[in-house]
Amino acid sequence: MRVGLLTREFPPDVYGGAGVHVEFLARELRPLVDLEVHCWGEASQRERGHGVVRHRPWSALDGANDALRTFSVDLAMVAALEGRELVHSHTWYANLAGHLAKTLYGVPHVLTAHSLEPLRPWKAEQLGGGYALSSWAERTAVESADAVIAVSAAMRQDILDCYPALDAARVHVVHNGIDTELYRPDPATDALRRVGLDPARPYVLFVGRITRQKGVPQLLRAVRDIDPAAQVVLCAGAPDTPEIDREFRELHEELSRVRDGVHWIPKMLPRPEVVQLLTHAAVFVCPSVYEPLGIVNLEAMACGTPVVASRVGGIPEVVVDGETGLLVDADADFEAGLTRALDRVLADPVAARRMGEAGRARAVGEFGWDAIARRTAALYADVLGQA
Repeated sequence: MRVGLLTREFPPDVYGGAGVHVEFLARELRPLVDLEVHCWGEASQRERGHGVVRHRPWSALDGANDALRTFSVDLAMVAALEGRELVHSHTWYANLAGHLAKTLYGVPHVLTAHSLEPLRPWKAEQLGGGYALSSWAERTAVESADAVIAVSAAMRQDILDCYPALDAARVHVVHNGIDTELYRPDPATDALRRVGLDPARPYVLFVGRITRQKGVPQLLRAVRDIDPAAQVVLCAGAPDTPEIDREFRELHEELSRVRDGVHWIPKMLPRPEVVQLLTHAAVFVCPSVYEPLGIVNLEAMACGTPVVASRVGGIPEVVVDGETGLLVDADADFEAGLTRALDRVLADPVAARRMGEAGRARAVGEFGWDAIARRTAALYADVLGQA
């Protein structure tokens, strides 16, 4: 089975959950299918021989709207996909490539929805008129795909709500996964010392992009009032727009004036250092206002850390309220609810340890990438059998 996997992000250029998903899915799919990954980046002849083909936006579009530059990458991908029996696209950045390959070569198109453009209106800040183009590309690809994979049951319902013309029988739930060998408790603390953390004080940890989707402004306001003994660690970078970047910096400065122990890490840390930070955090916080699943919660759980997260999207399918962490309603009381939940975990280290152990067990037992790859390959076979 010759499969083309289409994505924007692929190592070493991974900055979000979709990129993490594709990285590990590709690794586990390789023994099961003849896999060729098409992604963004500078082309490498060596990688082409190892099943990775990188494409960059056309130089004639340098400085143009990002949606147009994305479409140029999609066209380059399509031209390189001849001979593949099935294509599988991830995110709107590659969906159009999947749709055009289906149309040009007459092969099935499987699409994994990691998020939905109609549910992210703030993307208009980032893309301007390009948001209309990204929305068009996603709708066209979703409604025409032979199969659509939702990363959670909540995401499946969102897909059907946003795209009612889509046949529900073509939408399948295959959860995101976690490598519990890479993400596991690490007793080392050298990464903490490099960041400047006080090992004698507990800390609240956030890891994510600076975007409205991740609820970063709400978090910065919520942690003002948590236990003053706790440190706050923000592994936050890649702002979507200058506006959200400026808002983050202003809120960070305000927070740093009213409490000590605030640490902002704006760069992407190597995975081993992130694992250390996750391991030793008193609590991990995920304040997303929209989240189809949230791989980062699985990463924290796999490291044995309790999670405080918003009760949105697919997060309740990962974080079991009162067992592996606490869920907070993303309503008018959201910020105060985050404060209360974080203080509750910080105040009871014994219960926090118990939730962390339960989270690790759940990550290992329910979300292994090997099983997810097998389910994905089985879906490929079903789709090819129906073609």
